[in-house]
Amino acid sequence: MEAEKTMERKRIVVKIGSSSLTNAKGEIDQEKFLDHIAALAKLKQQGHEVLLVSSGAVAAGFRRLGYSSRPVTTKGKQAAAAIGQSLLIGRYFDAFSEHGITPAQILLTRFDFSEKKRYKNAYATFSELLDRSILPIINENDTVSITELTFGDNDMLSALVSGLVHADQLIILTDVNGLYDANPMKNPDAKRIDRITEITDEMLGFTSGTGSKVGTGGMESKLTAAKYAMNAGVKVFIGNGKGANKLIDILADCGDGTYFESTSCAILPMNKQWLTLTEVSGKIFVDEGAVEALTTGGKSLLPAGIYAFEGHFDKGDVVEVYDRHRPIGRGEVLYSSEALEKAMGKHSTELDGPEVVIHRNHWVQI
Repeated sequence: MEAEKTMERKRIVVKIGSSSLTNAKGEIDQEKFLDHIAALAKLKQQGHEVLLVSSGAVAAGFRRLGYSSRPVTTKGKQAAAAIGQSLLIGRYFDAFSEHGITPAQILLTRFDFSEKKRYKNAYATFSELLDRSILPIINENDTVSITELTFGDNDMLSALVSGLVHADQLIILTDVNGLYDANPMKNPDAKRIDRITEITDEMLGFTSGTGSKVGTGGMESKLTAAKYAMNAGVKVFIGNGKGANKLIDILADCGDGTYFESTSCAILPMNKQWLTLTEVSGKIFVDEGAVEALTTGGKSLLPAGIYAFEGHFDKGDVVEVYDRHRPIGRGEVLYSSEALEKAMGKHSTELDGPEVVIHRNHWVQI
């Protein structure tokens, strides 16, 4: 194909869900599996940097536990994942070796994205692997996750990874060929939407409850993930395909699915991505002047614009900023709560501490 010869090299995150890896019995389908391998290998051969987010550990392991179907309890899923993860990664290693590709296994939890040092360490690890032409295979560390499968069949995990590594494209492969204007399982007249520049609450509403029996993430989960990736400046594709060229075709705008691209596709810096994910330690309430400076003026938050706060926080913690009862953003504070109590409402000439409470470089609007 001419597209293969002229296509620029990109950094691509491919997410493969359980339903795209397994058969009706919940076991890994060898034909589907090798089809994905061939397509991923083709991407690598074209010179692209590829990261794979793969579900399937629970689906691969539950029969070895003696279950007749996918377990529904947390302990059952985690035990199945403990068995299935090694089975799944073993298959990937063997299959990729046939194409001269070396994969690397990375297991992540929510904490790896919400804790600043771990977030930066994850980025450094991915960068080193990609620099050495290694293909990272990423999955949630189900066996130690506090809540069951918190990434929604890895949909959100793929979005978080795509933002972290500043990917050019996130490709979410599923058993449905894109987003429809109604639920195609219930409405035969439903029409596919080929391109979307904004994901609305209405879209999220009519896509709820469309998951498969094997996977845990329906179309609502995928749209939520796509919305995050778009906000991080990443283009998204949700759909399916078959054959060694399916991923190449998707990159060439010929994919069987829906393309998502924000009209303002600017990359959100890594430190600001982390701000959107981490837990907040308190709330700061600001006046109208501070709201305008933060939301439209691109300014930092000064002590003079603060009239109240809640919670206990230290310098370097993340707090949420409020316009009365409405959250407008969050940022990393340069004051502890004790120091802020003395500084809020004061102008720069009256301060003993820093001139700003939250610098604009450490602020993200919500």
